[in-house]
Amino acid sequence: MSESLAERIERGGHDGYAYAYPHKTAYRTLDPPVPLQEAWSEEDRSSLFLYVHLPFCEMRCGFCNLFTTVQPAADFVSATLDATRRQSEVVAGSVQPESISRAAFGGGTPSLLSTSQLQTLFDRLAATWPVDWADVPVSFETSPGTVDAEKCQALRSLGVDRLSIGVQSFVESELSALGRPPRSEEVRRALTEIRQADFPVLNIDLIYGMNGQTEGSWHQSLERALEWEPEELYLYPLYVRELTGLGKKGRRPATNRRRLQVLARDLLESRGYEQVSLRLFRRSDVTVPEADYCCQEDGMVGLGPGARSYTSTLHYSTEYAVGQAGVRRIISDFVDRPSAAFGLADFGVRLEPSEQRRRYLIKSLLRTDGLDATYRERFGAEPESHFPELAELTELGLCQRDGDLLRLTRAGLELSDTIGPWLYSESVQRRMAACETS
Repeated sequence: MSESLAERIERGGHDGYAYAYPHKTAYRTLDPPVPLQEAWSEEDRSSLFLYVHLPFCEMRCGFCNLFTTVQPAADFVSATLDATRRQSEVVAGSVQPESISRAAFGGGTPSLLSTSQLQTLFDRLAATWPVDWADVPVSFETSPGTVDAEKCQALRSLGVDRLSIGVQSFVESELSALGRPPRSEEVRRALTEIRQADFPVLNIDLIYGMNGQTEGSWHQSLERALEWEPEELYLYPLYVRELTGLGKKGRRPATNRRRLQVLARDLLESRGYEQVSLRLFRRSDVTVPEADYCCQEDGMVGLGPGARSYTSTLHYSTEYAVGQAGVRRIISDFVDRPSAAFGLADFGVRLEPSEQRRRYLIKSLLRTDGLDATYRERFGAEPESHFPELAELTELGLCQRDGDLLRLTRAGLELSDTIGPWLYSESVQRRMAACETS
């Protein structure tokens, strides 16, 4: 690697989220396109993740770089849903899934859809895919202004058992700093109605690191969240990307993100929460619905414009954009796409064996569970033999091996958003650097 981990840490310790690998900005046009039947023919289809992306929001928050558009016209939403239905039928016929083990609805803000639209969407998917919503874990994203009692009850009856709500902060001045209108009463109402609907898992999203946020205000926000006894909390360090509202204004994150991160961890652990990853905390008395799905090993089928799909050797999606003109163009192209074209992957990245190993390493190592003997069983060697750079992690006290288990230390977990990108291959880093996002 051209830069040591110590050098990257010295520069600040926050490089970016390391969720999926390779990063979406490494995707390119696939020439020729890959038929989905071919892409999935050698894959294990007995335990698939079904993801539905609904790229609509009531507003665009200043920090947001997700693939979404705001205040869509009713006919634009209807046309997108109809195209997603056509895509779903073609993709299911190509993939030939045996079982869906987990499902999620994200965006955007899926709860922007009406109750009747959601009912129709769930019914059509159940008629096309081998899934019974009541039998698999189903996660659903919401925002405070798009849920009410009727919609909450409808989602619960449809089989949603994990509802996530993007609050971001309970301090109104901090919401303003994020380019998000202060809506304390709306947040309180939404959380009340979500709790009354009796979802097994409530997740609250919060952000830290905006300018003006202090340790005291961050503590206040965490305490307000804890009043609702959420089963999960996702805590996101603020990143400011180009073409976002904050990026256009030249805003930058505060310099105290790591201190705020440690403060939150210590508080949540004292209140009975366990850290699962840098961002995810789960209440220790919560039993997560079991499923056979394993994110490192099993495939994901994405539906809707902006959704990504993963096989072991190919990751693909529609094109990606942040700016509204680019997003709407991609959605319009999706709506106008002939049904037969949904059977082709034409934008993505192929994963050679070395990248498959790297993906497994990154996705496992950045969780508190770490990397176990499954890596050796899957790839025929210990990860250190494939990735000699792991020696620097150990030398810096950021990683340790205990028998078959390799995992980050507490100090290493704090630096997940630097360690993850540092482990990206040079090829993927070059592709990301060359990406021009509209």
